[in-house]
Amino acid sequence: MRSLLRTPMMAPLVRDSALVWLASGVVGVSFGAISVAGGLPVWVPVAMSLIVYAGSAQFSAVGVLLAGGGPLAAAATGLLLNTRTAAFSLAVADVLGGRSRPARLLGAHLVTDETVAFTLAQSDPVRRRAAFWVNGLGLFAAWNTGVLAGALAGTALGDTAKYGLDAAFPAVLVALVLPTLRTDARVRRCALLGAALALAVTPAVPAGVPVLLALAGLVRYGRKESAA
Repeated sequence: MRSLLRTPMMAPLVRDSALVWLASGVVGVSFGAISVAGGLPVWVPVAMSLIVYAGSAQFSAVGVLLAGGGPLAAAATGLLLNTRTAAFSLAVADVLGGRSRPARLLGAHLVTDETVAFTLAQSDPVRRRAAFWVNGLGLFAAWNTGVLAGALAGTALGDTAKYGLDAAFPAVLVALVLPTLRTDARVRRCALLGAALALAVTPAVPAGVPVLLALAGLVRYGRKESAA
């Protein structure tokens, strides 16, 4: 891994990852502030971010806790939403394969929507491996730094919803996947089917479930274009 991070591609990858890191830190501040303002001690969002590191699943778990639910209900909610990372892990299996067990465990911990999207946007295997570690490690650091800052700020930030911080991650993800959507027709079909399913069920299911159901769009990926 050290050799990858010392290659000439390091600087461009850091530059391209900076926006993702910034968005992660900003949303992390929101998560930390919401958790503490809701009555949780500072150590809860900080420990959750270090150990669980699950982004949207953390928001959902804290939402359950603040609504009066127990730890088991919160954990179950977070686990359900985070099952999507199983598919993401398969997508970057070549990046983690062949490495030592500690490296694979660390890599598995760094698997997120943003890191996988950034990795798959790269053009060759070497660049994908470097992109995964550069983006993943930076994202982990930015998220946890933001959460700590938000938790320490507590109620001083007021209502974080008014800042529109929840739009930061979706905007970054759209920017990351657009190049692939433009060049790969099969990926476009999967994305359109997944988006249609998510939109259709959104009014009827809990938050987070539409994202999981959108994974059903992957069934379209295996279907090749019919011969002209």
